[in-house]
Amino acid sequence: MQRLYDFLRRHPTGVDGFWALVLFGLSVVTAGAGQEVRGTDNLALVVPIVLLLSLVVALRRRMPEKMLVLAGGLGLAQLVLDVGTTVADFAMLGIVFTVAATGARWASRLALGMGLSAAALAQLRWPNDQASVPGNIAIVVFQTVPFALAWVLGDSVRTRRAYFAQLEERAARLEKEREAQAKVAVAAERARIARELHDVVAHNVSVMVVQADGAAYVLDAAPDQAKKALETISSTGRQALAEMRRLLGVLRTGEHQESGEYVPQPDVEQIEDLVEQCRGSGLPVDFKVEGTPRPLPSGVELTAYRIVQEALTNTRKHGGPNAGASVRLVYFDDGLGLLVEDDGKGAPHEMYEEGGADGQGHGLIGMRERVGMVGGTLDAGPRPGGGFRISALLPLKPAH
Repeated sequence: MQRLYDFLRRHPTGVDGFWALVLFGLSVVTAGAGQEVRGTDNLALVVPIVLLLSLVVALRRRMPEKMLVLAGGLGLAQLVLDVGTTVADFAMLGIVFTVAATGARWASRLALGMGLSAAALAQLRWPNDQASVPGNIAIVVFQTVPFALAWVLGDSVRTRRAYFAQLEERAARLEKEREAQAKVAVAAERARIARELHDVVAHNVSVMVVQADGAAYVLDAAPDQAKKALETISSTGRQALAEMRRLLGVLRTGEHQESGEYVPQPDVEQIEDLVEQCRGSGLPVDFKVEGTPRPLPSGVELTAYRIVQEALTNTRKHGGPNAGASVRLVYFDDGLGLLVEDDGKGAPHEMYEEGGADGQGHGLIGMRERVGMVGGTLDAGPRPGGGFRISALLPLKPAH
C-alpha cells in the first residue's frame, strides 16, 4: 500500500489525468442522457466546454495560473452561450483549491473572487422560478460555501508548507552555524596549543642549549660544573617532555590518560622557579613582587607565567652573552602588572614593529594574543639606554 502511495505521489499529473477522464465521462453521459436542468442541451456546445474543464483538472498542478484563467474563461462562455452547469464544473472547485495552495498570490486572490461570485452569477443567469427571492439567496449562499472552503483549505496547505520549509531552512542554517562554530573552536584550540608548544620548546630548549655549551666549555677544566650543567639539561628536558605530553594529550581522542602523567598549568607562584632556572643557566635575573599577592583567575596566572617565560627566553636569544634581566610583578587593586627588562643589545627591530616575528611568527604575537584573551594590554619595545622592555597589565576579578 505504501508503495502505491509513493507511486501516486511521484506521478501527480497521471492521477489528475485519471480523474479528468472520469469527470469527462460522467459529464458526457449526463449531458447525453438529457439530464441538464438548466441552459441548452446542445452537445456541440456542451462537449467542448466539458473537455476543456477536464483539461483544467488534468493540468491543474503543472500550470495552476493558466488553468485558472482557462476555467474563468469557460465559466464566462457558459454564461454567454447558455450552457448550464454540468458535472465537469466540479473542476472549478479543484482549480480554486490548487491555486490557493500552490499558485501565485495574485492567482490565489483571483481564485477567491471567482469562487465567491460563481454561484451568484449562475443564479442570476438561471434563476429558480419555483423558489422565492429569499430561497434563491439561500441557494447562492449554499453553493458559495464549497468554493470558500476549497480556498481556505488550499491556503492552509500553503501556510503549512511554508512553515515546514522555514523549519527546514532554519535547521539547515543552525547546522551550518554549528559546523562553523566547531571549526572556529578547533582553530582556536590549535592556536592555543601552538602558543603553548612554542613557549615550552623555546624556553626549555634555549636553557638546554646554554647549559650544553657551558658544559662543553668547562668539561676538562671543571668537571663538577659540567656535571651540574648536565643535570640541569636533564631536569629541563624532563620538564619540557612533561609539558609537551600534557599538551599533546589534548589532541588525543578516545584516550584517558592518568592525571599523574600531566603537570599542572603553570601559575604565578612558579615564576620564581622559572627565574631560578634562568639564573642556573647563567642569566642574572632580579625578581621582585610588589603589592599583596592574592588568588588570580587561572587564565591570568597562565598568561603572566608565559609572558615572563617568553621575555626571558628572548633575553637569552637576543640580549647577548653579558645581558641581565629584571622581573617585576605588581598587584594593583584591579589588575596585575608585569615588567620584564634586560640590559642586553636588544631584540631585532622586526620583533616589535611587525608584531613579533621571530622566524616563525610566534614570539610577541603569542604574547599579544594571550594578553588579549584576558582583556589586558601589552607594550613591547626597546628600552631607553639599551636593552628591551616588555610591560603588561592584566585585569583581575576577585576569585570566589
